Amino acid sequence: MDLQAYFGRIGFTGEARVNPATLIALHRAHLLAIPYENLDVQFGRAATTDPEAAFEKIVTRRRGGWCYEMNGLFGLALQTIGFQVTRLAGGVMRGALGEDVVGNHLVLGVQLDRTWIADVGFGDGALEPFPLQAGPVRAGGFECRLEAVEGGWWRFHNHAFGGAPNFDFRLEAADPARLASQCAWLQSSPESPFVLNATAQRHRPGEILILRGRVFKRVRPDGFEDHLVGSAGEFVDVLAREFDLDLPEAASLWPRITARHQALFATPA
Repeated sequence: MDLQAYFGRIGFTGEARVNPATLIALHRAHLLAIPYENLDVQFGRAATTDPEAAFEKIVTRRRGGWCYEMNGLFGLALQTIGFQVTRLAGGVMRGALGEDVVGNHLVLGVQLDRTWIADVGFGDGALEPFPLQAGPVRAGGFECRLEAVEGGWWRFHNHAFGGAPNFDFRLEAADPARLASQCAWLQSSPESPFVLNATAQRHRPGEILILRGRVFKRVRPDGFEDHLVGSAGEFVDVLAREFDLDLPEAASLWPRITARHQALFATPA
């Protein structure tokens, strides 16, 4: 792990110490610099849960990533600094969909003065890490919420304009095989939302940018505005201008993106 290269990627220039202030600063810097994106899934390029592969992709090639890559890289950086980090198996919408979804999200537990939850891989989730305690989670003007639920689970509720509404997690270390299995399913199953939809998301000061298929959205704490992307060229331009993703090959995804949009939003005859 080349910490200086990672710090350069996220624009962190402070002194890295094992304390809450450093954890918060790194978390914010990571999310403001690196977009969440699933475009390798759309390209049919295999993704893994290996943090070193995430470093090569996100730092060396200046791409973004999804939860296994974003939190994998962030967890590796924290451990290299000296933080005590536990990889946790999250389950997005576990309350509605059941136990089979556990492991479809990677979360990080960080032990400091108390347990903190760090998550740079939920796309439009919390800008800052938060202590493990029930109640509001406020950062960047957005309000989320953490709730203790039955069976030793915790439930993170996203803000009002978030995409996925919640995920559950427990504090024991994740089974690496379960994470790898879910990672493989999410990028290969025709039913996976990551196979069905191209997306990029990025935190900016006071707002969150979301590109999902043809819809580009600026989300702020008091609402959002959206724009319908009109062409393959504009899609590539939005990725470059708003998400710092230089991917001209993304134009090849446009026929699938428009077909998916039509399937979702076509007016019934």
